[in-house]
Amino acid sequence: MLMIKATRDAILRPLQTVAGIVERRHTLPILANVLVRKQGDRVSFLATDIEIQVSTAASLGSGKDDAAITVNARKLIDILRSLPDTEVGISLASKKLTIAAGKSRFSLQTLGPEEFPTVAPSETTGASLSMSQKQLKHLFAMVHFAMAQQDIRYYLNGLLFVVDGQTVRVVATDGHRLAYCAAETGTELGRQDVIIPRKTVTELQRLLDDASDEPVSIDIAPNQIRFRFGEVDLLSKLVEGKFPDYQRVIPQGYKKSIVLDRVTWGDALKRASILTSDKFKGVRFTLTQDALKVQTTNAEQEEAVEELDVEYGGEPLDIGFNVTYLLDVLDNLKTESVTCEFGDANSSALISVPGDQGFKYVVMPMRI
Repeated sequence: MLMIKATRDAILRPLQTVAGIVERRHTLPILANVLVRKQGDRVSFLATDIEIQVSTAASLGSGKDDAAITVNARKLIDILRSLPDTEVGISLASKKLTIAAGKSRFSLQTLGPEEFPTVAPSETTGASLSMSQKQLKHLFAMVHFAMAQQDIRYYLNGLLFVVDGQTVRVVATDGHRLAYCAAETGTELGRQDVIIPRKTVTELQRLLDDASDEPVSIDIAPNQIRFRFGEVDLLSKLVEGKFPDYQRVIPQGYKKSIVLDRVTWGDALKRASILTSDKFKGVRFTLTQDALKVQTTNAEQEEAVEELDVEYGGEPLDIGFNVTYLLDVLDNLKTESVTCEFGDANSSALISVPGDQGFKYVVMPMRI
């Protein structure tokens, strides 16, 4: 039975949309598969790793018969990628999926759809809101780099998503630095605090269009969050646990403040970081009258010194930071300048954008 007949790229597009979450190694072999379901001319594709589920659909069907099957996602994508951009036919017979294009033929084993563990959307919703794709992607882009990776404090391996009134706040921290970003939605909602898993955030960053004003529908349930935009439907479990109180971490009332050109400061840090080692990424800041000295040394007694002109008339300061944490934020910001505020040598630094209260980045000092 012929299920799909379309150009190679038309089939690849929805397949690649859902296949990002498919892991190469699984305890359940069927999780390496994608569920392909044909209903008339509509063909839906669905992938899951039990924690996250992504589905999408496109008008690719051939014939009036309905059918459903699961097939290895990576093999199907690799086969389609290897073919020229021509018309491709995908047919199902005797539990084998055949991909045909020109004089090329491939036959893949399948597993029945009844074995595929789909995740059902929650029937109870705590809050529903809508925001544009570019707005949501911007929020994630401003904080994602501060998420922990495989931390034993599992609640840090994700992103805090807070809905409160007309404001959405996102916060990420790995215990050494914290990134915060806020945006207005225009919809009045009760407060909801949920932790979105790291993999879900990464997948949404891949799927969202940073130039699109198309809406994203967000539904928050007690143990689940759902994002729907265009033909994409993403369901994700939430991380259980208590996220740290980010409001206590963000410093208030610092007196020492400088404004730096983002690119100039970033370039100086990159040059200075050449002489740091993989084990020790420390960079020393010496702040004096209208000058900021950036300095690194290593075990071989080598040294890098960069001096930047700044407007500063406060008390001198000598403080150290992990240079990677600073470069992460500067590389993700798009503004011309950044404000850097300090307390004393043992206090965290606060990096923000001049004139924008919606973004804050806190980085702890380190001993050098």
